[in-house]
Amino acid sequence: MATDETKPSEKSDSRVWEKVLDPGELAEGRVQAVTCRHQAVCMTHFKGQYAALDNECPHQGGPLGEGSIEEGLLRCPWHGWDFDPLTGKAPGFDDGVATFPVEVRDDGIYVGFEEEIAHTATVSDLMAETMVNWGIRHVWGMVGHSNLGLADALRRQAESGRLSYYGIRHEGAASFAASAYGKLTGRPAACLSIAGPGATNLLTGLWDAHVDRSPVLALTGQVDTQVLGPGAFQEVDLSAAFGEVAQWSQPVLHTSKHAELVNLALKSAILNRGVSHLIFPDEVQTLPAPVGAQAGSPEGRVTAQGITPPADSLERAIALLGKSRRPAIIVGHGASFHMEPIVALAEMLSCPVITTFKAKGLISDHHPLGCGVLGRSGTPIASYFMNEADCLLVFGASFSNHTGITPKKPTIQVDFDPMALGKFHKIEVPVWGEIGVTAEVLGNALQDNVQAESQREQIAERWAIWRQEKSKRMGEGRGKGVSSSAIFAALTRQVAQDAIIAVDVGNNTYSFGRYFECQNQAVLMSGYLGSIGFAFPAAMGAWAATQEEDPRFRGRPVVSISGDGGFGQYMGELTTAVKYGMNITHVLLNNSELGKISKEQRAGSLEVWQTDLHNPDFARYAELCGALGIRVDESTELDDALGRALAHDGPALVEIMSDPELI
Repeated sequence: MATDETKPSEKSDSRVWEKVLDPGELAEGRVQAVTCRHQAVCMTHFKGQYAALDNECPHQGGPLGEGSIEEGLLRCPWHGWDFDPLTGKAPGFDDGVATFPVEVRDDGIYVGFEEEIAHTATVSDLMAETMVNWGIRHVWGMVGHSNLGLADALRRQAESGRLSYYGIRHEGAASFAASAYGKLTGRPAACLSIAGPGATNLLTGLWDAHVDRSPVLALTGQVDTQVLGPGAFQEVDLSAAFGEVAQWSQPVLHTSKHAELVNLALKSAILNRGVSHLIFPDEVQTLPAPVGAQAGSPEGRVTAQGITPPADSLERAIALLGKSRRPAIIVGHGASFHMEPIVALAEMLSCPVITTFKAKGLISDHHPLGCGVLGRSGTPIASYFMNEADCLLVFGASFSNHTGITPKKPTIQVDFDPMALGKFHKIEVPVWGEIGVTAEVLGNALQDNVQAESQREQIAERWAIWRQEKSKRMGEGRGKGVSSSAIFAALTRQVAQDAIIAVDVGNNTYSFGRYFECQNQAVLMSGYLGSIGFAFPAAMGAWAATQEEDPRFRGRPVVSISGDGGFGQYMGELTTAVKYGMNITHVLLNNSELGKISKEQRAGSLEVWQTDLHNPDFARYAELCGALGIRVDESTELDDALGRALAHDGPALVEIMSDPELI
């Protein structure tokens, strides 16, 4: 409805009137899009009159408010369809676009809207509620044109306080954050993307979750089902693209049992410890939920997982351990939630506890039986006690070649996954069972049957030798940056005992494994995938866990560590951390080089080529993002800089100019 510009203002009928323009804001002959009460409106000013038209062109939804008035007609910017700028009629046709009543008042231009109809629950609402019922508390993602209906359902859950949503800058950061959250808590979180490139951007982080057995729910938009197949804009065959990485993947269709799809997706993610994937075609997302449809939940759908091993396996393991004089326990990431009975068993045997790199921190390096990390990122303490052992008891480790668990020792391997047992070579006693249950059963059975000698004194001696060596390395310097031994000694002093630490890949991470002494910190890494860029997005996932009521994580400090190459992958996410007030301290070792690759080129008798990096001033970059940024040039500055950053309430970055060779 067009209204004369000089008509006196007056209120009428039961409409809700909203001010959309200030006086004189829209010039004669111009158009402008406005949004009020969830309604997009194209405002026009033509021949001295204002009009309000539906903003959506009936052809393909083009935004009329981005068009222009040409020769007396409002032209759609997408395909040139014409409409009368005051009545919305299409010249020569009976149709057009709807109009809204307009009033010109002293303080501006008002549009009258009908009272909003109450929201009708959609299938996305039903599915989002089911996700929350299953324990999804966090979603990282990017809202876009092919996931808007699903995003609106997630918004409703977020505004009701049932979940938290974090808008990231790159979908890869979303999937890494969800993967890290799953590794830390054992519970699934979700990541969200649009179709096409958004979904493919998720794949790296989802592969990390897949190979490290972390439960994650991936939610991807998709093009309309009516154009799926011939090759529509941003169409990717997502079932095929996610086929290897997702152990469960299904499209959401008009005829689907929508709550049941979520039930199955999350049951699979939790029990199979991997990625589940739901594909949401655009038009399905806003379908009304069936009348009487109920959200799903895990009630009656998930069994307890405390599997007791077969009696024969237990008897053989007890017999081998019972006669061992120098047993050694090796724990992998699979033992993350079962350390109490494992440590109790180790104390009964007075034997060393060695960890894989992925399991660093599961036992304190200050525990009298803790021996640190085994393998390429490890300590000479761990390798010594493995070599001196007459029996290895391995809980939840993958036997990666990076870890180097010897096949030459009699070995008992315990794992919940029967396919992991004896995967690479013959094992004397493979034991299929839940790790905590198995450790407790072994401990109870061995109480009166232990011949092992105490190795506590030798462990203390070996730590003294290694700490002396580390101290010597701290004094070394070439005038080309701070040494890793000095950096990680300072971190050992400054980082809180209960911090959660996310690490990246490269020489900085090898040095972390070697030099940093864990107390009660939890460590997160991209284990089997070994993906550069993991650390900072993983810290965002860890931070989310610290905002929950779970006493295992509530309020714990979060620290991430990377090189300059790793941070450069997702450095835009520092703005995400600032936006959501994430209290994360990032420690960046800047050597202007992909140092590990340079080292490998030298080891292969190759020229060092294309590993140098052109970097910004990262500390200044942090300040520009709204975080605290501190630069360290000398080892004497480390403690003060780290202390200031860790005490800062909000995101902080410490850029340390480091020596690429003193690792």
